[in-house]
Amino acid sequence: MSTPVQHLPLLVADRWRDFQLVDCGEGMKQEKWGPYTLVRPDPQVLWPRQGVPAGSRWEHWDGFYHRSEAGGGRWEFRRPLPEHWEIRYDALGLTFKIRPTSFKHTGLFPEQAVNWDWVHALISRAGRPVNVLNLFGYTGAATCAAAAAGASVCHVDAAEGMVKWCRENAALSGLQDKPIRFIADDCLKFVRREAKRGKRYDAVIMDPPTYGRGSTGELWKLEDHLWDLLQECRSILSEKPLFFLINAYTARLSPTVVANLLSQLFHGHGGSISSGEVGLPIHRDGKVLPCGIYGRWEASA
Repeated sequence: MSTPVQHLPLLVADRWRDFQLVDCGEGMKQEKWGPYTLVRPDPQVLWPRQGVPAGSRWEHWDGFYHRSEAGGGRWEFRRPLPEHWEIRYDALGLTFKIRPTSFKHTGLFPEQAVNWDWVHALISRAGRPVNVLNLFGYTGAATCAAAAAGASVCHVDAAEGMVKWCRENAALSGLQDKPIRFIADDCLKFVRREAKRGKRYDAVIMDPPTYGRGSTGELWKLEDHLWDLLQECRSILSEKPLFFLINAYTARLSPTVVANLLSQLFHGHGGSISSGEVGLPIHRDGKVLPCGIYGRWEASA
């Protein structure tokens, strides 16, 4: 039995109050993160800013990330900013720690709110206990969304700092007493060990990078290891899995590729598959900034 695939239009994360993508142009984006405005590079922004001379900088910003020709970059701050601060995603009652890092990120991908909403809704209406595995879980926004809906969650990331950040986000969201396991480990090796232990999960979330290193230096390469990981994950799914979500920010994957992977993975299992892009609305001119792709499998109702 083949699994139907639905290619959806861009899903736009437009339910934010504490975050706003203010403007974009010339490879940069201006964002409000709570009380602070940050300007950062974005490779998707290929168009010029409207109504301003080429090369002009925004007047209003607190932090500006300058790229270096040698790689990486540095932050310039107009005024002293706290080491970190908090923003809230009111739609799900979640609070996250924000911190400008040396590699331009802030610890949160706000466009992923469309997937948090989806995960939260599926778990909330499942009517049964749900055990979720979140791989390459970063700072744990999806983990928090699943736990807030009542799931037990195992959060895995190779970086101990990211796992600690996830624990902090869970506490900020009032989830410190929820059944969340915080694991710093190589994702593929962890899943293989879970299979040997007979552990089963009702849902899997993953955000695989193009390249990466495990907690003890293991090399992850997307084209060599993704299918192996997907097969290992399938082996630890419960008898009645609820959903499977793949997020990606790498040019190596397209929505169609992710849908094809899920179609192969769940061949004969029924359910439905959807894939597409996620993005953020640009406040100034109404455009949408595409930010990544996703593929979803969900069980039949």
